[in-house]
Amino acid sequence: MKKPELLVTPTSVSHIHDLAKAGADAVMIGEQRYGLRLAGEFSRTDVAEAVKAAHQYGMNVYVAMNAIFHNDKVDELGDYIRFLAEVGADAIEFGDPAVLMTVREVAPHMKLHWNTETTATNWYTCNYWGRKGAKRAVLARELNMEAILEIKEHAEVEIEVQVHGMTCMYQSKRSLIGNYFEYQGKVMEIERKKYEKGMFLYDKERDNKYPIFEDENGTHIMSPNDICIIDELSEMVDAGIDSFKIDGVLHEQNYITEVTKLYRRAVDLCAENRAQYEKEKDELLAKIEAIQPKHRPLDTGFFFKETVY
Repeated sequence: MKKPELLVTPTSVSHIHDLAKAGADAVMIGEQRYGLRLAGEFSRTDVAEAVKAAHQYGMNVYVAMNAIFHNDKVDELGDYIRFLAEVGADAIEFGDPAVLMTVREVAPHMKLHWNTETTATNWYTCNYWGRKGAKRAVLARELNMEAILEIKEHAEVEIEVQVHGMTCMYQSKRSLIGNYFEYQGKVMEIERKKYEKGMFLYDKERDNKYPIFEDENGTHIMSPNDICIIDELSEMVDAGIDSFKIDGVLHEQNYITEVTKLYRRAVDLCAENRAQYEKEKDELLAKIEAIQPKHRPLDTGFFFKETVY
């Protein structure tokens, strides 16, 4: 039986070695100037080193260029894409059509993965972007299992599904945190780094803490819970989903590595020894729960939500 690719977001070049040993098949990297909500910041030097490190283990390297590009950045896309082609990146993840048009012009051989975060919700749209040149569609996190399986049945492109980690609930291009403190009359230096883990929006009514951070792409508000369906992989493996993503944004390196090990075990058993997977899946879930940060409860996201028309 075909195994889904296990795609993980590393925090650094050195972390790639740990993830390779943990069983990752591919990594997603990038820098905030071009990519959204990655676990680590990778400069051009880091990207080149990351590609070398990953390829020595037979892992693929995908580079995020899924930000929304205004006119001030469009002219520099060609240079960055040429660089990615030169260092041997395996694919570029994009949402803005400006990336697609630039790839056609400067690196037509480069593979493209279409990811607009929220609009990949049906097989027709996935196939449309496939006809434009995308080899893969990254499905929206707001889909349930029924919708995911239907899309895969009709898709003419590879399908990627996030199986672990947090979800972005809201993004604004504006600097909302900085503007808020300025309005309050407080002097606060907002560092434009995406690794600040100490800011939350607190919803007293629901008793939820929503991680919030600000970077070059604006303000990002994340889900209060982490998706985890390590014990519910069977239907997607049977359907032939091409890639399972573990999103490590705002998580520690050791946590991401340990989760990768557990999903590696789950995917292998699910594809090769289903009876053993059924025996071990609850234990695998319990092991993740044991290392889960207290402020990040686990849930199944939208996978088992009822579709409302």
